[in-house]
Amino acid sequence: MHETSKSDAQQRADQIRQFQAELNVIEREHIARLDDQQRMAISKYHQDLLLNLAKTFDIDGSRREKQLSLGMRIASFLGALGLAASVFFFFYQFWGNFSTHTQVCILIFAPLITLAGTLIAARLEATGYFSKIIGLVSIACFVLNLVMLGQIFNITPSENAFLVWSIFAFLLAYATDARLLLAAGIISFACFLSMQAGTWSGCYWLNFGDRPENFFPPAIILFMIPAIIPHKRFSGFDIIYRVFAMLLFFFPVLILSNWGAVSYIHLDNDIIEGMYQVAGFVISAGAIWIGLKKNWPDAVNTGNVFFVVFLYTKFYDWWWDWMPKYIFFFIIGLTAILALLIFKRLRYAAHHSAEGVSR
Repeated sequence: MHETSKSDAQQRADQIRQFQAELNVIEREHIARLDDQQRMAISKYHQDLLLNLAKTFDIDGSRREKQLSLGMRIASFLGALGLAASVFFFFYQFWGNFSTHTQVCILIFAPLITLAGTLIAARLEATGYFSKIIGLVSIACFVLNLVMLGQIFNITPSENAFLVWSIFAFLLAYATDARLLLAAGIISFACFLSMQAGTWSGCYWLNFGDRPENFFPPAIILFMIPAIIPHKRFSGFDIIYRVFAMLLFFFPVLILSNWGAVSYIHLDNDIIEGMYQVAGFVISAGAIWIGLKKNWPDAVNTGNVFFVVFLYTKFYDWWWDWMPKYIFFFIIGLTAILALLIFKRLRYAAHHSAEGVSR
């Protein structure tokens, strides 16, 4: 058994179904035909392999199972958010009715109990849906632990709390192979690094959002993590790191390309905005190129989205105020068609390149 993660196992199962479908087409077109012994041997091998994969990784064996799994993921996500919000508002609704001793005991034991529940659920249930739900509740309890204890004992708030929350979320995410918990850890870690960048530049840590460039250091670090640390054993963790890193980078660039006054750079606002507009185009195009080269569809899609956003933002700045609206939207449509032709050309070139390699 060479599969090391659920995603690898699911990919292997998809390959088997594709092979079976293609084999049926080949035999129906009378191109080639397996004898009964060969067909039975292949069928038994695939059946045993799929049974083993389903038992070990709880993969989706059919298109219907995939659709149901998507619904289960959505339901678990909504359930996790709902229960976490319920815990949060429960604390604030009844908190004043408890004594200080009872409050401290609740704050200490709530994250510990939910942490134990998360680990137990991860071991008993292979799908990870319930461990994800309990894990997010555990993170909510841990966040409330630090916040409420700080209020009880009058501890000065600090950005270091976000670092502690991120470590807790990362540990849970890697222990349960849960991308939702990884996203929670990434958000907390990005906030901590952004706040640190803000304090290093001389501003108060709660005002880190006033300078969008504070988000650049966490964006670079998060993008480099999957390149330095392999995540083959974890389902889609490298994608989560890259997507969040690009979002943390491109959104500040988009803001700075339109409002240069919030930048650290002491130049004329028009110059700052022009610099970030060029950076947005170049780096989003670079993300597309790297995604195509490394076979990262997430990077290609994110780069495409922001390249189009930067392009249409410039169109709006240049032409919206003086150009007739029907001409403006006509140009938008022509631009989309041009982009479609370019991507079709790139796809054609990639297809022929793949044919050359296969030969």
